[in-house]
Amino acid sequence: MTDRTGPFDGKDPFELARQWLAEATTSEINDPNAIALATVDPQGMPNVRMVLLKEIEDDAFVFYTNYESCKAQEILTSGNAAFVLHWKSLQRQIRVRGAVTKEDGPKADAYYASRSLQSRLGAWASNQSQPLSSRGALLAKVAEVTAKNGPNPKRPPFWGGFRIKPVEIEFWSDGAFRLHDRFRWTKSGHEEWEICRLNP
Repeated sequence: MTDRTGPFDGKDPFELARQWLAEATTSEINDPNAIALATVDPQGMPNVRMVLLKEIEDDAFVFYTNYESCKAQEILTSGNAAFVLHWKSLQRQIRVRGAVTKEDGPKADAYYASRSLQSRLGAWASNQSQPLSSRGALLAKVAEVTAKNGPNPKRPPFWGGFRIKPVEIEFWSDGAFRLHDRFRWTKSGHEEWEICRLNP
């Protein structure tokens, strides 16, 4: 049986991730839910960027974006993604790799409706990742979609969520003299999680 002590107690990595995120909300100055999301393009060249993790479900991690963006197109092509959550204040991080599916139903509608009006209109106005002639052109597009969609716009058909269902989750906690604690949860299909302590 793998030795697990302190912040690694418990067998459910999603509950542990929620616990760590909750602790980070009291210590991180900005965006404790920011993740560095990694994808690959059709040629295998990696891309990474910061996005906001919006929910930790019982078996997946969820974030939202424009489906026509580079990251979304790369995810839809490969079906996979990875990310890292890092909290400098807690000296902890979580790494996740897994398969990705769309979240474009009622949950996506509800999250979109919870955003500020400006953010909802911005989602309509931005052709994310595409060339833009000027900021003025973007603001003009915002004015155009505001006039068209009114004060309660519906979720754009090209905007929604992605659900990352992990095959691997690694929890890392800083240790003295760089003797860090690392635990990796792995699973295949419907099997139980296998937990392994890793060398720092």
